[in-house]
Amino acid sequence: MTEPVSDTESLRDRLLEAALPHVAFDGWSEVTFRAAAAEAGIAPGLARAVAPRGALDLALAFHARGDSAMRAALARHPLSSLRFRERVALAIRLRLQAVEDDKEAVRRGATLLSLPQNAVEGAAALWATADAIWTALGDSSDDLNWYTKRATLSAVYGASVLYWLGDTSPGHQATWEFVDRRIGDVMRFEEVKARVNRSPLGRMMERGPGRLAARIRAPGTPSDLPGRWG
Repeated sequence: MTEPVSDTESLRDRLLEAALPHVAFDGWSEVTFRAAAAEAGIAPGLARAVAPRGALDLALAFHARGDSAMRAALARHPLSSLRFRERVALAIRLRLQAVEDDKEAVRRGATLLSLPQNAVEGAAALWATADAIWTALGDSSDDLNWYTKRATLSAVYGASVLYWLGDTSPGHQATWEFVDRRIGDVMRFEEVKARVNRSPLGRMMERGPGRLAARIRAPGTPSDLPGRWG
């Protein structure tokens, strides 16, 4: 069932739509924010109420919109015939294709969120995308793996975005090959990690640091669930 859209979300969406044509010229800036409010017919005070940090909030709303579009597109794809690495690659591809028509807005957003004062918001946005992908793919981890999966995918997705922004190959084919290589690197690391965990060293780690790590829980996970380390 579709969640109802609040008045705040509706107003923010109107601001975002009005802002996008300006972002290519003025970036995610105060100039863009004021122009968007004026063109959307939203009073400055009300615009500030729904986006207190101005264009930064609109940039984050734009990022969240891309995550939502990716989830919807992924839900329309049959995944059962794909290997897991192919499902992850598909999710990243759909996420980038969701904003393909607004590539300059993504570029300007990457610049904005790379500024030191916005580093926390930028990292949170990448994490949210990684979480959206893992959740859409049915990830059920509830221990340390919940964090490591999202941290690893955040790095892969962040690198993929930067590559995609500079990619001029037909249909962004070079980007999709880059994504496949990065995911392949991660899968090889996971294979090595699995072998280490089965080794005498891995068993020793399980009796020490691994036992502590197994107590780490994903957000909202009951503390009495059995831990897993792997």
